[in-house]
Amino acid sequence: MLEGFHPQLVRRHPHYEALHRLMKVREDLLSAGLRPRLQWAAASAILGRLKSRERSGALSRMGFRSADADAILGLEDAASKAQKMLSSRKTAAPGDAYKFLEKLPLDQMAVILAESSNSKALGKIRNYIHKWRPLRLELPAVETELAGIGMPKGPAFDKVLEQLFQQQLWGKGRNPIDRVKLLRKLSGIKEPAKKKVKEEKKKPASKFAERAAARKAEGPTAAEKPSESKPGAGGPPKGSAKGKPEAKGKKVEAHHAAAKSGKKPAAKAARSSSGKRKKR
Repeated sequence: MLEGFHPQLVRRHPHYEALHRLMKVREDLLSAGLRPRLQWAAASAILGRLKSRERSGALSRMGFRSADADAILGLEDAASKAQKMLSSRKTAAPGDAYKFLEKLPLDQMAVILAESSNSKALGKIRNYIHKWRPLRLELPAVETELAGIGMPKGPAFDKVLEQLFQQQLWGKGRNPIDRVKLLRKLSGIKEPAKKKVKEEKKKPASKFAERAAARKAEGPTAAEKPSESKPGAGGPPKGSAKGKPEAKGKKVEAHHAAAKSGKKPAAKAARSSSGKRKKR
C-alpha cells in the first residue's frame, strides 16, 4: 500500500518516531485547553525520511491540492523560522514572547515542541502554555476586582488591565492580595482610611479610694465592733469605766453641800480631832 503513494516509502519507511512525538505534544496541548489541527504536521512526519522532491510527488499521488501540499512542505521551514525568532532578542521580554506566540499557528508550535532542542524556544512555549495563557484567561475576574476598588470602565480601565498582565508575566501580582495592591498602584486609587476607634482612658483611682476599698475588703476593725453585754443585766458589768464617774459625782455634790452649811465633812472633822489629841 505504501508503494502506491511512493516507492521509496517501502524502503525508508514512514518516520514513526516523529509521529509518536507529535501525538504526545498533541495530548499536552489538549490538556492545556488548546485544540490543534495537526493533520499537516502528521503528513509531514510520515514523509519525513523522503527528500523534498519525493515528498511533493507523494503528496500529489495522495490527492492533496497544491495549496495544501505547499503548506505541508513549508511547515518545517516555518517552524524553524519561528524557533529562531523565539531564541532572538526580539522576544527576550515575556510580553514580546507572549504576543508572538499568541499569533503563532498551533501546528508550528507542535512541530517545535516535538522536534526542536532549543532550550530558549522550548522554555518560552511551555511558559506560554502553562503560565502565561492561564493568566490571560483570568483577566475577566480581575476586571471585577478593578471595578470593585472604584475604577470606572473605559480606555484607562483597559490600560490598567494590560499593565497588570504585563507585570504578571514578570511574576508580580499573581496571588489575590498582591494583585489588588498592584491594581491600586496602577490605577492610582488609594486604600480608604481606616477609622480610628478612640479608647476612653481610665483615670487612676485616688489613694483615698484605694484605702477605703482595702478597708471594706478587710472587714470592720476591733474599735468599730459594738460592745457585747450579757442579756438580763441592769447595768454595766463590774470593772467597767461607766461606774466610776458616778461615784466621783456623788462626792463632789456632798462637798459642795457641806461648804454651803458651814460644816466640815465628816472625814475632815475626824482628822482634825485626832490631830488635837496628839498635840495634847
